[in-house]
Amino acid sequence: MRLVRIGPAGAETPGVLIDDDTFVDLSDVTRDFDEAFFGSGALRTLADVVAERAASGRTEPVGDRRFGAPIARPHQILCIGLNYSDHAAETGQAVPSEPILFTKAPNTLIGPNDDVLIPRGSVKTDWEVELGIVIGSHSSYLRDEEEAAAAIAGYVLVNDVSEREWQTERGGQWTKGKSAPTFNPAGPYLVTPDEIGDVLDLDMWLDIDGARRQDGSTSTMIFNPTFIVHYLSQFLALEPGDLINTGTPPGVGMGMSPQVFLHGGETMTLGITRLGTQTQHVIAHPAAAS
Repeated sequence: MRLVRIGPAGAETPGVLIDDDTFVDLSDVTRDFDEAFFGSGALRTLADVVAERAASGRTEPVGDRRFGAPIARPHQILCIGLNYSDHAAETGQAVPSEPILFTKAPNTLIGPNDDVLIPRGSVKTDWEVELGIVIGSHSSYLRDEEEAAAAIAGYVLVNDVSEREWQTERGGQWTKGKSAPTFNPAGPYLVTPDEIGDVLDLDMWLDIDGARRQDGSTSTMIFNPTFIVHYLSQFLALEPGDLINTGTPPGVGMGMSPQVFLHGGETMTLGITRLGTQTQHVIAHPAAAS
């Protein structure tokens, strides 16, 4: 299934996409795709409801309606740094022996095609196409990767927008370079694992103004999704609806020579196999534009 939230920001309708043009409205089944929904186990029975409604013609056109992030604001957005061997190489850093963990403010979450705002004073805003994991059940001290797989509700396309000066030059804490408003576009849909196939064989790409910047594959991941979920559960409790960004392939602005960053006016377009595409317009902060 492809779970979507469609409508104006703050008033999205939960549903399941039937094809690229139609969806089933599930607002009478669940208030939202949030902790309560995932924690209740309702995702396991949703397919039957969707199939019945689709068969009886209870679908709606997507039309020009906005796609929101496919999950409501999570408790946590957790991120794994340097998780692609070729990206670690382009940054000149060693391949990590364990996952590098940092957090991102949950209020960075926006829809897949919403505008990205350059923060005030930023000079090094960068892009990162990533595979996101959505947690489906409370997960603490998972026994193994098999349990971790069962705890994954699905996968989502993410742009882990980053301010590199604040990330690496302002005290060594990555979080403040990752947590500006609009810095986590997600969607257009959450895809359940049964529709993904091999999660370590997905093409990933990102263009800036039509020029290809990132062109990679989840096959170069150092730590795979089930390893990451199992690993994180040994240190903290993962809640239903939490989002984990799993790292980016090479081609980020920081890794270019000379380096290239976003300043406003650009268009980012990105995608991952079976997870759809996103397009964001980059907007200069009003204080910088005045």
